[in-house]
Amino acid sequence: MARVFTVSGSIVIGVSPDTAYQAVSRPADMGRWSPENLGTTPNSAAGSAPLGATFVGRNVRGRFRWVTLCTVTAADPGSRFAFRVHAIGIRRPRLRAPIATWEYRFEPTGDGGTRVTEIWTDDRRAWPEFVANAFDRLATSGRTFAVFQARNIETTLRNLKRELEREHAV
Repeated sequence: MARVFTVSGSIVIGVSPDTAYQAVSRPADMGRWSPENLGTTPNSAAGSAPLGATFVGRNVRGRFRWVTLCTVTAADPGSRFAFRVHAIGIRRPRLRAPIATWEYRFEPTGDGGTRVTEIWTDDRRAWPEFVANAFDRLATSGRTFAVFQARNIETTLRNLKRELEREHAV
């Protein structure tokens, strides 16, 4: 089976594209929705992250915890937010290498809502397929990262919808 480098999911949320963007563009808050991300380290900037900003994300999977160094690659309010993950480590992100890119797109639905699309791209292109698959199965309890991230995306979007619609209920 060929390696899958990109997976995505979408959901319609009953808030404006600007409202959805403002929530997602605050990396410190991502832990409120993600099943794996815990937000950012205390020394990372709060608020909406501008283009070029860096932040250190905190993550957990089971008992394993790690941090990642990320750089914002797109910050178009109400339209698109993206960042690339380019270093990883246990306490500090010391191992530098292309890891992944996360992207969020916001499209108005015409009824005041927004279609939010979350996209994960595996940036480990230089890894041989058998090495990537073996690592993925070890790190995700038997799945590839594409399958694992598709499930995480579904959970994140569902949680984002629930929280934003509750916060912005009319």
